[in-house]
Amino acid sequence: MAEYRFTTPLTEADVRQLALGDSVTLDGIIFGVRDANLIRVFDQGVKPPVDWHGAVLLHTAPNVRKIGPGKYEPLSIGTTTSMRMDRFTEALLRDHGVRAILGKGGLSAQSAKLMAQYGACYLSVTGGAAALGTLQVEEIEAVYWEDLMPECIWQLRYRGFGPLTVGIDAHGGNLQLDVQNQARQKADELLRKMGITP
Repeated sequence: MAEYRFTTPLTEADVRQLALGDSVTLDGIIFGVRDANLIRVFDQGVKPPVDWHGAVLLHTAPNVRKIGPGKYEPLSIGTTTSMRMDRFTEALLRDHGVRAILGKGGLSAQSAKLMAQYGACYLSVTGGAAALGTLQVEEIEAVYWEDLMPECIWQLRYRGFGPLTVGIDAHGGNLQLDVQNQARQKADELLRKMGITP
């Protein structure tokens, strides 16, 4: 597996060279998003306050400390399960030009097809590694829609965020679904050995 280091925003060429299982480290701005702010954009029709063209989005609702008007320091910036936000994938890629989505647990087979179509990828964040990820945050540069706290849009500047694993590449590969299929096959084999029809 190859290793890459990119500075955001990403280009389609950056993303197209990645393959399942590759390791990626990121520098630069990553936007924290979650259910509430995506619902505001896509269900309520409110234009996002930032340009997501080429952007990297992290599924998160971080634990922070307020240190001044609109200013926060990170306490714990982890990730959350991405599948809850799967329905927003197409519009993020098609209408806003997002190049990478970061989270845990993966996205659907349909999202993998869309990423191949639009030239985007899903990067898996290691679950339970929020302490390390938080140390890789240089600054919370801005917070938008503070009324949604903690599900605001967070503009986070990272240095060396990762390593992240390519869970969905821009060719339609989906590592999470591959693992699920392998696990299902092994479970079926064990059941057959016990004389149980799967």
